[in-house]
Amino acid sequence: MALDHHRITAFNGGTATMKFALAGYGSRGDVEPLAAVGRELLRRGHDVCVAITPRMVGFVESVGLAAVAYGPDLQAMGDEDFARNASPVSSMVQALERLSHSIAERGATVTALANGADLLLALPDEQWLHANVAEYYGIPLVALHLFPGEHARLDGLLESLTKEAENAQRRTLGLPEANGPSTRRASLEIQAYDEFCFSGLAAEWAEQGERRPFVGTLTLELPTDADDEALSWISAGTPPIYFGFGSMPIPSPAETVAVISAACARLGERALICSGSNHFTDVPHFDHVKVVSAVNHSAVFPACRAVVHHGGAGTTAAGMRAGIPTLILSFSFVDQPIWAAVVERLKIGSGRPFSASTLDSLVADLRSILTPQCVARARKVAAQMTKPAQSVASAADLLEDTAFMGRQGPAAALADH
Repeated sequence: MALDHHRITAFNGGTATMKFALAGYGSRGDVEPLAAVGRELLRRGHDVCVAITPRMVGFVESVGLAAVAYGPDLQAMGDEDFARNASPVSSMVQALERLSHSIAERGATVTALANGADLLLALPDEQWLHANVAEYYGIPLVALHLFPGEHARLDGLLESLTKEAENAQRRTLGLPEANGPSTRRASLEIQAYDEFCFSGLAAEWAEQGERRPFVGTLTLELPTDADDEALSWISAGTPPIYFGFGSMPIPSPAETVAVISAACARLGERALICSGSNHFTDVPHFDHVKVVSAVNHSAVFPACRAVVHHGGAGTTAAGMRAGIPTLILSFSFVDQPIWAAVVERLKIGSGRPFSASTLDSLVADLRSILTPQCVARARKVAAQMTKPAQSVASAADLLEDTAFMGRQGPAAALADH
């Protein structure tokens, strides 16, 4: 339960203002949950600063948050000549060198960001890096999980390099070196998805004494320039099937559009395709297909028959909140097959790897999710989803409580519980 506002006001010299440092490295789907809770904290009168992937700085600033670049640009790294032309051994050496430099750079950025902060909130990747900074300042570290499960342990040379980088960071901070694999964890691990999606997890964690509250998916629900155009096109005909793949690179946009068009033509359906980070400028035109650059999922999905996407946590939740069936065509990222399994377990859709999808399989998959039973089930599941405003408020409450108790010290925290 959230702390009483008067208790927070009594703390900190009569003002409720606290400083929150947020850090995350990834694409829009990783960054938006951080930005959503950061915006809510800012609305409540707190100071909020965010360290984020360089190409996402503008996006975070657009919602009113102060942001700094955090690590190398993911897209620029993928375009480097050595990644295309170097030998495998040379590429590995250079990649490891870049990783070491990136870790050091991100450590320095987070250290500066968290100076004077009451709490550090971060995505769970490289949790040791954020834990060292939180330890240095004596502030709580909170992890924001977009799906359950720990990240895989690194092996061999990469694990050795990471351990060296961690100890280098700790030496820089004046902390003793870590012995063996890092076991430090966040004091609070917020689960930014709905509990019913993973039946049994809450009970399992409670038995282990873990504090991992579920808040629901965190989203900004921002409007886009294409919303009116998309909704106008939708209203001129039958509800379409939405297709979008977020930040995932599509190998052949023209072929993908042609397959989508053919599959929908067989089924007598229309298709609304969101190009996302891909370039769809030279794709063929079909009367029953509309291509847009981006849409507000919360505004457009409820007007669609079904959603087909890559399986990102945010897009999956948006489709579930809209109460329509889902087909996930996952790429190689670990969370995407997890969400595909969720929609199958809940009987609101199906999933398969994008690379294994063909025209015939797409037709069959769409037929399977457009059944009356699947549609009815999707509507029932939508009623169980936590509302976006409630999710953001719950996450902000938890962060305020944790920051407050961190300032009061361990004795006060124990007394409160």
